[in-house]
Amino acid sequence: MEAGSLALTQVKDATLQHDSEAALLDACRRQDVGAFETLYRQHGSKMKSVAYHVVGNRQDAEDAVQDAFVKAFKSIGGFRGDSSIGGWLCRIVINASYDVLRKRQRETALIAEPERSGPCSSMRMAINQAMKRLNPKHRMVFMLYEVEGLKHTEVAAAMDIPEGTSKAWLFEAKRELKRMLSEVQK
Repeated sequence: MEAGSLALTQVKDATLQHDSEAALLDACRRQDVGAFETLYRQHGSKMKSVAYHVVGNRQDAEDAVQDAFVKAFKSIGGFRGDSSIGGWLCRIVINASYDVLRKRQRETALIAEPERSGPCSSMRMAINQAMKRLNPKHRMVFMLYEVEGLKHTEVAAAMDIPEGTSKAWLFEAKRELKRMLSEVQK
């Protein structure tokens, strides 16, 4: 059997072995690489999206996610299980994203899409500009809750804030977006 086929078989076996989050977590704590691959397949795309919303471009987002999963691999033994593993990974990705921003000395921003003519493109540009003007913490809660579909408990765990603060910041973000977008329409 070739090495590539063997590795693929091991990954499939790892997926079948972990019928619950607890079993997957136990395997990860034993530094089972196949379990981490399963964890990455389950959470990687969401983590890339979260990182993208922090750093503003795909390359930096992928760097942040890679750094986050390396950190998770090294520190999984310290995960107490107070939150879901997805929430824990999200917190690590957010921190890694901020590290990437600091390292590259950039401001958190959403990349404006290429200009297209028509009313949809002007509204998209207005939304992007309004998002850039939001308080970064409010923007992150908005993105995690509205775009990524996390629950307030998960947002709170990911951002290390109380659940009530997550709700309040989401309310503020929506109120500010509504105000800014209504100014654009006038």
